[in-house]
Amino acid sequence: MEVSFTQTLSFDADTFEYDTVDSHNGNASVIRFSVDPKRVSPGDIVVVVSKEDIFFHGMIGKIEDGYAYASDPKGSLLAAGVQ
Repeated sequence: MEVSFTQTLSFDADTFEYDTVDSHNGNASVIRFSVDPKRVSPGDIVVVVSKEDIFFHGMIGKIEDGYAYASDPKGSLLAAGVQ
């Protein structure tokens, strides 16, 4: 049996830097952001918050060339575009 561990990565919406890969209704539904692939894995959870509001909550689907790709297809409040 293989044991897998995941972690939750939390970012401040005011300082979080990301690229929009896909969007829905003007909000980023899939994002790409820089990570250390030795410390982050597919399956890790990403939460982007501003005070008590959650702007993005999703899971990392893949890591490629030092960038993680995460999706929040239903509830993202992150603005689409490059931040």
